[in-house]
Amino acid sequence: MRIGNLGGRLVIVRDGRAVDVERASGGRFAADPQAVYGDWEAFRDWAASAEPPGGAAFDPAELGAPVPAPRQVFAIGLNYREHAAESGFDVPEGLPPVFTKFATSITGPVTEVTLPPGGHTDWEVELVAVIGRPARDVAEDDAWDHVAGLTVGQDISERVTQLAGPAPQFSLGKSFPGFAPTGPWVVTPDEFDDPDDLELTAAINGEEVQKGRTRELIFSVPQLVARLSAVLPLLPGDLVFTGTPAGVGLGRDPQRWLAPGDELVSRVEGIGELRQRFASA
Repeated sequence: MRIGNLGGRLVIVRDGRAVDVERASGGRFAADPQAVYGDWEAFRDWAASAEPPGGAAFDPAELGAPVPAPRQVFAIGLNYREHAAESGFDVPEGLPPVFTKFATSITGPVTEVTLPPGGHTDWEVELVAVIGRPARDVAEDDAWDHVAGLTVGQDISERVTQLAGPAPQFSLGKSFPGFAPTGPWVVTPDEFDDPDDLELTAAINGEEVQKGRTRELIFSVPQLVARLSAVLPLLPGDLVFTGTPAGVGLGRDPQRWLAPGDELVSRVEGIGELRQRFASA
């Protein structure tokens, strides 16, 4: 199942067409795309058994963030060995670096992003897990049962702000408006042959700059759910950005930053793509 946000309304996407959930369910489920995660199991069961109408064609540019207002957004740093190396850090042990992207940075899959003046804006393609059931002290073997689905994310990062001051400002440097595009929809784990092994790529103006597979994650999705939920509750509709593979601009020689007019395309196998164009302030 693929669920999305079309014009602010919850939809199921089938064969490139969108089924409006509130209308198809006779009002049983609300139109609010965020609300569905609070009643995820009932919605999943209904969607599996119902045969809603065929849906309507739509323009991908009309899609919003599939999870537009999460209560918590977790972002994981240094979760691929080669990215840790290019960033000049040791491979994390025990618990990876965790920060947040503030929710006001979340946008949909096709957007224009304003570059902060005087900054060095970088790219980080990521697989994003969406929590579907409350998770507290969850065992790794049970973790996928608490994941509603997976989506594509970009952890766009302004490195000057991120690395300024006596201590790094990861959350601020990664939370400018439009710095957390997600989508194009959430795909349930049962849609994948192996949800722990998906290819992810990023390209700028058609040039591939990142390529990796999620089997290379140091901490897999189940491990992240287990380790995060050992510290605090994970709530339905929360997002977990799982980290980025090597190839970011910060780790290049010479370093490279996004510029006005650049188009960034981020893809995850079996899910889809994000498309961001960058503009000067």
